[in-house]
Amino acid sequence: MRWLTRLLERVRQLGYLQVTLKPAGTDADDGRVLHLFKNRAELKKSFSGAVEEVQHLKDRVKQQEGATARVQELMQELEARLANAETGYPALVFYQLRELWTRGRVLLQQFLTELESQQLDRERRQFFADFNRRQFARRQSAEQACLEATATAAGARTRVSELERRLATRQRFWHYFQRRQIAVQLHAATVQALLADQALSEARSARDAIEGEQGSFSGLSIDARRAINMATIAYAQVLYQRLESAKLSEHTQQAAAVSHPPADVYGDRAACVRLMDDIQRARVLLEQRRDVLAEIRVRADALRGIAKYRQPEDTLPDARSLGAGEPGVATRVLLDDTWDLTRALLR
Repeated sequence: MRWLTRLLERVRQLGYLQVTLKPAGTDADDGRVLHLFKNRAELKKSFSGAVEEVQHLKDRVKQQEGATARVQELMQELEARLANAETGYPALVFYQLRELWTRGRVLLQQFLTELESQQLDRERRQFFADFNRRQFARRQSAEQACLEATATAAGARTRVSELERRLATRQRFWHYFQRRQIAVQLHAATVQALLADQALSEARSARDAIEGEQGSFSGLSIDARRAINMATIAYAQVLYQRLESAKLSEHTQQAAAVSHPPADVYGDRAACVRLMDDIQRARVLLEQRRDVLAEIRVRADALRGIAKYRQPEDTLPDARSLGAGEPGVATRVLLDDTWDLTRALLR
């Protein structure tokens, strides 16, 4: 048994030596290796993302190069058309017609934006005036409630103090029954004082909450947006009739529908010159603002009488209802989406 004990002792010593002789800093090296592998994984992920971004940018460059090439082809084609007198004048007419049509859309957008800004400012001022009026009444009521609660709490505390003073002056043995009666009254008065203090705290919290409220204006009302849209539709009809009076409505619509100048549409050089003169007169007619507001108001009132809405919250009228009225009142500008009217109107 003695030799077995010595053998086990030797084994324990060898294990101790193995642990003791373990190279110093191995744990630190393991941590650095693990950190190195983590950094390597993050670098690979970043590199992969950079490669994808580079490929995406290359694709965008190719797309842009294709678009640039198409624009250059169009410019070369336009230069060739303008270099020839037979095709140059029709091209000039075409682009002037497109510009005339664009000018009508710009006038409509400016008109709508001005109306929206004016009505927005008007409704915002009205909202805050009503809000401040309501807040003033609520503040007055809350302040009155605070004053009443303060007076009630002060009275309750005075009652408690009085009962405590009376109780303190009745400490003789023959005051036993008086002390019992006063103690009951003091307990009830203390409860009332606590309730009064709580009511005062609630009144003050309600007053402070009212003071901290801020009005939040949610934007134009449905009626306002409907009115602005109807006025814009009426203005679109006015502009379209001015083009019709200049006998250019059909030409401008056709020019707006295509992107390239058509061939053999506007006639020879003399006809094109006359047409360009008509275009300049029509432009002046479109931008004429004299008495236009009165005309818009009359037309908008007439259209409002025949307009129908699919839903109570809709701000765009049914285009077919505007086109089905009596001659002189009905209009097809919304039904035909003249000047991209549907996209311009307020939702």
